[in-house]
Amino acid sequence: MNDLPPAPTVSDEHFAEQFPLSPLDDFMIHQTPDPVRVMWTGDPRAYERYWVICHDPAGEVIIATGGSFYPNLDRAEAYAIVNHRGKHTSVRSFRRLGVDRADLRVGPIAPVIVRGLREWRFVLEPNEWGISYDLTFVDSTRQVFREPLSDSAHGTPAGRRNDVTTGFEGFGSVSGWFESDGVRVDMPPGSSGTRDRHWGTGRGVGGPSMSLGGRLHVGVNGNAFVAYPEWSLWGDRVYYPFGHSRRGATRVAKPTRRLRFEPDTDIFVEGIVDYAFDTGEKQQLHYERIDQQTAYLRCAMYGGTPESGIHQGGYDGPDLTEGETYDLSRPETRIGIRGLDEHLCRVTADDGTTSIGVYQTIDPVAYESCVSGRPGWDFLT
Repeated sequence: MNDLPPAPTVSDEHFAEQFPLSPLDDFMIHQTPDPVRVMWTGDPRAYERYWVICHDPAGEVIIATGGSFYPNLDRAEAYAIVNHRGKHTSVRSFRRLGVDRADLRVGPIAPVIVRGLREWRFVLEPNEWGISYDLTFVDSTRQVFREPLSDSAHGTPAGRRNDVTTGFEGFGSVSGWFESDGVRVDMPPGSSGTRDRHWGTGRGVGGPSMSLGGRLHVGVNGNAFVAYPEWSLWGDRVYYPFGHSRRGATRVAKPTRRLRFEPDTDIFVEGIVDYAFDTGEKQQLHYERIDQQTAYLRCAMYGGTPESGIHQGGYDGPDLTEGETYDLSRPETRIGIRGLDEHLCRVTADDGTTSIGVYQTIDPVAYESCVSGRPGWDFLT
């Protein structure tokens, strides 16, 4: 159906006598004397992760997918979320990582790197939860390496080197189709999205039991992901299209937020956010959530899944694929799954131009920040 290459038929046992070599060691990619399978750290929370959000230009569908490898735990996981007009369906899958880290397939979730830094193909094969897709993501903004985010003097507990995260982010165009309950819908021209590739240690891996006495990371304060033709906002950075005269990325200071929330759930619904760039430029964006078009990332293991309580990197059982469907029209349902949330919004800039983008909040923490008068947080009246 998806004309993907067949699943690998060579088992890990086939390579056992060659340990620590793996198939990737046959590629000309080494940067250290170690084989690729040998990690740079013995920290069990070391991870490699991809993440992507796609949407159509009308805002009727938001698709979120991502996956992680944990080499020191021998675990692999992936998730897929399709929210089509308020029907929110998730699929998650888990397996042993094994030897071949070039094999990204986890259950029915089977992405393919077509061209590094340029094109991915995201595939969810048919499954019992009734959603599937075949999407091509072509990068449109220049990726910029994000230097490691760490501070060796302030680890938790005191005296431990702090966690390190690095990688890159970007935006792109999307084509292909998705299917929900037997109805296939083509992604129309203008469909787009954002993605990242991060790696490092920590970032919530293993849940509370592996947080080492620190705060369980589920996204810090939230972010925003909005693309305009000449510039794109990704959290604390502005990125530019390939070939743009501006090189690198522009840093963004902590924004000033005025937010409005649903009265019955304390979930974000609208916001006016002021940004200051390190170029001296300023920009105000007005976010208006589109109906119930939100991807709830607790269903992606951020902060623990709503029903099974699985955290990223925390599942240690046999191969498993699970999922669920939620009707987001019910406030009690939204309360039960809120957490790190990706709200699809109409976004209006200072000059009146509009875009479809994502405003990410931790709900109800964002509401509570406004209640407490935290600097930079206030209610939109």
